[in-house]
Amino acid sequence: MTDAADLRRRTAALLAAHPPATTDRLDFLRARFDAGLAWVHFPAGLGGLDAPRALQAVVDAELAAAGAPGNDPGRIGIGLGMAAPTILRFGTDEQKQRFLRPLWTGEEVWCQLFSEPGAGSDLAALATRAVRDGDDWVVDGQKVWTSSAHLARWAILIARTDPDLPKHRGISYFVCDMTDPGVEVRPLRQITGEAEFNEVFLTGVRIPDAHRLGEVGEGWRVAQTTLMNERVAIGGNRIPREGGMIGVAAADWRARPELRTHDLHQRLLTLWVDAEVARLTGERLRQQLTKGQPGPEGSGMKLAFARLAQEISGWEVEFLGEDGLTYDDWTMRRPEGVDFTGREAGYRYLRAKGNSIEGGTSEVLLNIVAERVLGLPPEPRTDKDVAWKDLPR
Repeated sequence: MTDAADLRRRTAALLAAHPPATTDRLDFLRARFDAGLAWVHFPAGLGGLDAPRALQAVVDAELAAAGAPGNDPGRIGIGLGMAAPTILRFGTDEQKQRFLRPLWTGEEVWCQLFSEPGAGSDLAALATRAVRDGDDWVVDGQKVWTSSAHLARWAILIARTDPDLPKHRGISYFVCDMTDPGVEVRPLRQITGEAEFNEVFLTGVRIPDAHRLGEVGEGWRVAQTTLMNERVAIGGNRIPREGGMIGVAAADWRARPELRTHDLHQRLLTLWVDAEVARLTGERLRQQLTKGQPGPEGSGMKLAFARLAQEISGWEVEFLGEDGLTYDDWTMRRPEGVDFTGREAGYRYLRAKGNSIEGGTSEVLLNIVAERVLGLPPEPRTDKDVAWKDLPR
């Protein structure tokens, strides 16, 4: 059985064979993956060693101390946090071998083609169609709010393959090549001034059946794995005590004593406690993840993340007054990743408004927590057994 001592020996062997100071970054990352030290809880041969997930911290600490390069998780977060666990669970052996290594090394960026203009909170109402044509599927439709589509080589995609079935049962899940003919990416400019998101138009895009994940018509079940992992990825990142946005706010408080008031102090203390509770809850969630797939608890973490980000950034803007209203660069940019705590207070305040929408709206996540965590009665769903083609749109 792989333990911490064994991982340290393996890491030392990797560093000896590929010294970070003299090894090309990509070559080092490939060697790390092949050594099973990319994500140690993955199977052997797929970047892991079938070890407990918690032991990843041992490897990461040893490599950080040696100055080893990272794989830039902020840039490839969708691949790492959403595509990879879905491929691992539902992919064929060929799909795992083809996609996981370049995904982890960052050679191939991934995006997510789920939401549509008429199917956001009610994702199962999606209208993008995939029609079988021999060994291919021909896909037509529009997706929206797609992070990293302007950088991505691959996309995880859900599309309707049988409109005669109820909406949750007529969906299939595919891997789409973003460089194929018929894929058009357009930027969506946000309130922050940048275009982090995109809308994607699919016109006659041919996807081979070999790029389908799961069975035909089982796309909703496959997508649940993606969505549960997405919420953990957004709301469950490990941060130190007084890390994240509460750390930025606390630093502002200490640096600007002339702006302090009793009311603002009391509110900051409350937010600090809430942030610490959320951080410790996240630690418990990660302990649960070592024993299996993420469950609905990730929805609770994502809910807490969104609420705290918005309340803390609002507090910070109020505390800083005029200094909190502006930020340096409001030009149209196409960022390669999301930095929730970077840049100025005004930017953080505006960007945090999207936290309660992306990765599942807070309203939808409240329903998930109510039904699957608290065991409350589900909301009435009159369309549950109605064929999708017969639903009003």
